[in-house]
Amino acid sequence: MDIDPERAGWGYSSLRVLELAPGGHHAFDTGDSEWIVLPLSGGCTVVVDNGEEFELLGRDSVFGGVTDFAYVPRDAQVGIASDGGGRFALAGARCELTLPARYGAATEVPVELRGRGNCSRQVNNFAAAGTFECDRLIAVEVLTPGGNWSSYPPHKHDECRPGVESELEEIYYFEIASARGTEGVGYQRVSPSGQGRGTDVLAEVRGGDAVLIPDGWHGPSIATPGHAMYYLNVMAGPGEEREWLICDHPEHGWIRDTWPDQPVDPRLPLYDAPVGDV
Repeated sequence: MDIDPERAGWGYSSLRVLELAPGGHHAFDTGDSEWIVLPLSGGCTVVVDNGEEFELLGRDSVFGGVTDFAYVPRDAQVGIASDGGGRFALAGARCELTLPARYGAATEVPVELRGRGNCSRQVNNFAAAGTFECDRLIAVEVLTPGGNWSSYPPHKHDECRPGVESELEEIYYFEIASARGTEGVGYQRVSPSGQGRGTDVLAEVRGGDAVLIPDGWHGPSIATPGHAMYYLNVMAGPGEEREWLICDHPEHGWIRDTWPDQPVDPRLPLYDAPVGDV
């Protein structure tokens, strides 16, 4: 997978998914974008052109645990090597500032439980605004138990309204847990908000699929019974402040008022961030 602003027809957000065989290597130029190297399965070594090197322990799968990651700045040459092989997400955003390359420890990733009842989900806020410093890039992981709805109530962030709503392009990248030898599916809805392109999508998604959201109300993201759903959200936009401010759909926002009377799904968290040194 290789989604960049030119292919998407927008200004900032990018996502590449890289598969390396055991002993494999990949080199790339960061260009005008900042990037986070995020292991989806397996571990790797990330080397930046100034000689900095980051060993990423990674994880067995996105359903197995929180991972460490590496941030690499714009205008750099980067090499990724994996002795054991694996699959790695490169989440990027066009940016102006050149920030230092850094290691992100799995132990420092805030794990949040969001929603209640059958709207319960887990959010790994590894590069949320206010959690990990980037210039424009915002990225989080969401895990939804089978049968639950996440990204609900439907919400949007396609207008710049200071203090109320951010303008952010968004990529959803999906993986679906198999069960009893059966590959799972999920569903993603995006409906027109009256801003931008009038995006209108109802997509069946499988592992490795992505949905692009330049505008519109997005949600629900539906996990079918028996199959947990993972998605990686990659966001960036033109705002002066790097912030995630959303507006709920006026016809569905009331669902939040029902949550205080419901428990969080007892299947959550699927896992916690590790404690201590990684």
